Amino acid sequence: MQLSDFLDFDAITTRLSAGNKRSLLQHLSNLAAQRLGVDAAQILASVSEREQLGSTGFGHGVAIPHAKIEGLPTIYGIFVRLAEPVDYKAIDSRPVDLIFLLLSPPDAGAEHLKALAAISRATRDAATLERLRGARSRDAVAAVLIGADERDAA
Repeated sequence: MQLSDFLDFDAITTRLSAGNKRSLLQHLSNLAAQRLGVDAAQILASVSEREQLGSTGFGHGVAIPHAKIEGLPTIYGIFVRLAEPVDYKAIDSRPVDLIFLLLSPPDAGAEHLKALAAISRATRDAATLERLRGARSRDAVAAVLIGADERDAA
């Protein structure tokens, strides 16, 4: 699975001001709800419940909050870059500034894991992270993510 299979490139947000983890998760939930026509409170509750199991801050300034959402027809992802990093209780204790929200239907077990793996492949490359942080527009971020897809497919 590739990022382009589930990432909403039109929803890419750069320079978001979140202030803290809770505010960030609320913003992501609201954005996804608008794009999907799903209840934002349902998304926030599911993502928050997942966070209580353990932080989805995977290190190197990257977080991948994710959840299963009833009524969702397909896997859906959003990428956001923060204007200022926030404390996310990441495994390496570093604040996060690059966030991928991943939402899946409840029955998408294997596909959900494949989508998480696609994000992980893209974000384990230090050069990709540097390019994501340096990209100044939605189109530039999209180009970096598409480039990561192409590199991983090769």
